Amino acid sequence: MESSTNNVTELIFTGLFQDPEVQRVCFVVFLLVYLATVVGNGLIVLTVNVSKSLHSPMFFFLSYLSLVEITYSSTVVPKFITDLLAKIKTISLKGCVAQIFFFHFFGVTEIFLLVVMAYDRYVAICKPLHYMNIMSRPLCHVLVTGSWLGGFFHSIIQILITIQLPFCGPNVIDHYFCDLQPLFKLACTDTSVEGVIVLANSGLIALCSFLILVSSYIVILFNLRNHSAEGRRKALSTCASHITVVLLFFGPAIFLYMRPSSTFTEDKLVAVFYTVVTPMLNPIIYTLRNAEVKIAMRRLWGKKNSGME
Repeated sequence: MESSTNNVTELIFTGLFQDPEVQRVCFVVFLLVYLATVVGNGLIVLTVNVSKSLHSPMFFFLSYLSLVEITYSSTVVPKFITDLLAKIKTISLKGCVAQIFFFHFFGVTEIFLLVVMAYDRYVAICKPLHYMNIMSRPLCHVLVTGSWLGGFFHSIIQILITIQLPFCGPNVIDHYFCDLQPLFKLACTDTSVEGVIVLANSGLIALCSFLILVSSYIVILFNLRNHSAEGRRKALSTCASHITVVLLFFGPAIFLYMRPSSTFTEDKLVAVFYTVVTPMLNPIIYTLRNAEVKIAMRRLWGKKNSGME
């Protein structure tokens, strides 16, 4: 079978904007956003692991979510911002497939972690007396491991479908990073079946997870009626940050994956939002709305500063 012969070894991105001035401005802006993503999420990972006060399952999951945010952002953003300064933006076919693998791996791991965090809030608010028994440390480890494995298997399926396709002709990807639909357009064969499979793989995970998340938060809000005013306020504050992150993550993803693929510039701008901006917002949302994280961070920095003096 000669169908999967690849004459194409290198691909060229069209990028986000063509104007060199705009690209230079974007370079500075996105570099700062990426640094803020790494530092902000890194601080959460560090604070949760060092602080004695943040040992509840909620913070255990939060530290893993922040770790995933760093890795997820790092699969796309460093290459994207260095390309902003390059005249011709190239990537090898193998590099492109690797980028798709890690992008989907970390993206779906994050989806599963968000579901796990919703389950944690559900148990904390709806079954408070049994919380520590249900959310035991071994179960927390199992849930996190399951999230990573779920992301891994999802991604492997996407890649096994992709590497069988032949690429023999055009090598210009109308995007600023490698994703399945833009790459499929370059294959020298009809990819409608493969397109449906990968869309179903991504779409079903996103849609089912989103429905689970929405229904779990509805159940939580319904249960809050039985809580005291103070308990209700605290639970609502925590849930509000979770719901905000879920909407920021799923809104753009559903917009892109739940409709026919196109070459709209707004598609690329929406992709910028969930690849570059959202990972930076998560630590801000969680820390601003969570007094315990803020206090732990102050303590951590207080210790560091007193240690330096």
